[in-house]
Amino acid sequence: MTSTIQRQQHQLASDELKLPTPRQLRDTLPLSTQLSSQIQQQRMQIVRLLNGHDNRFMVIVGPCSIDDEAAALDYGKRLAKLARQVDDKLLIVMRAYVEKPRTTHGWKGLAYDSLRDGRGNMALGLHRSRQVLLQLSALGLPLASEALHPLVMSYLDDLISWAAIGARTSESQPHRELVSHLPCPVGIKNSTDGRISSAINAMHASSRGHHTLGIDDDGQISIINTRGNPDTHLILRGGQGLTNYDADAIHHALSQLSANDCHEKVLIDCSHDNSLKQYERQMEIAHHVVDQHLAGNSGILGLMLESYIEAGKQNDSDQPIYGQSITDACLGWNDTEALLTALYQKLRKHDV
Repeated sequence: MTSTIQRQQHQLASDELKLPTPRQLRDTLPLSTQLSSQIQQQRMQIVRLLNGHDNRFMVIVGPCSIDDEAAALDYGKRLAKLARQVDDKLLIVMRAYVEKPRTTHGWKGLAYDSLRDGRGNMALGLHRSRQVLLQLSALGLPLASEALHPLVMSYLDDLISWAAIGARTSESQPHRELVSHLPCPVGIKNSTDGRISSAINAMHASSRGHHTLGIDDDGQISIINTRGNPDTHLILRGGQGLTNYDADAIHHALSQLSANDCHEKVLIDCSHDNSLKQYERQMEIAHHVVDQHLAGNSGILGLMLESYIEAGKQNDSDQPIYGQSITDACLGWNDTEALLTALYQKLRKHDV
């Protein structure tokens, strides 16, 4: 009798680990033809910026990671309204990160642990991640996400207009193969020690086709033939306590990109080592970067900000503060709105 109960418990545990296939999740939460067309157009807008055919300034802004769908949608509605007001000068893309890279350990993001109870219910996490990305897309916003786990992206990549490869994974061969298969532009960060060589190597590797191991839409382990991604660029995020958003660092990066036949475009991450982990500094860095752009540096594609409704960060607890990050500290909405409005006015004034 005991062995029967144990077998039943083991079966229940096994069932809990089963995930839907990418096709099953997409069929459950489908992308409409209208939204699919919108996302494709938004990807092409970013490609045009990358190729110098659009002179707007790109700003990727939003929560460090989505931990509360209601707060993320609240933030998204505010951002969508502002984006419409400034879209002649700024192309605003919302950070919609559902995976969180960890240096050691901690909460890994909505896709992995949406209940934040440590049990790792990814079936629920992937469902909730796709659902909130669909809702944010319906607001008219282009979405950005970090491509952290190659298999997670197979559930979500049709909703993403721009993706990032993090500083810790730019040297990873599976991630380079993933980028070569993604249907959107991708920014690749310099490594955590500040070097840009690994990102440049990743751009070269990702531009070519690969034969790689993966899963198809029906969950079958398969050889995936990637086509190569020509739409990659460098993200400067500082490293080892050093910044790289100043004119000399950007000039050096652009010269290295030119020498290696890569897109001569850089996006400045105003957070992380560039802000020396001081989230308020993102505002002065953003102004400094835009001033360089206005001074004639056309190699600056744009910037990235970590921003949420409430400023700072909190511990993940039973009494959460609505709209405040549980991962990296973020700018609050009021400062974000004031900053983006000031950058917009600065760009408009320059054209007068």
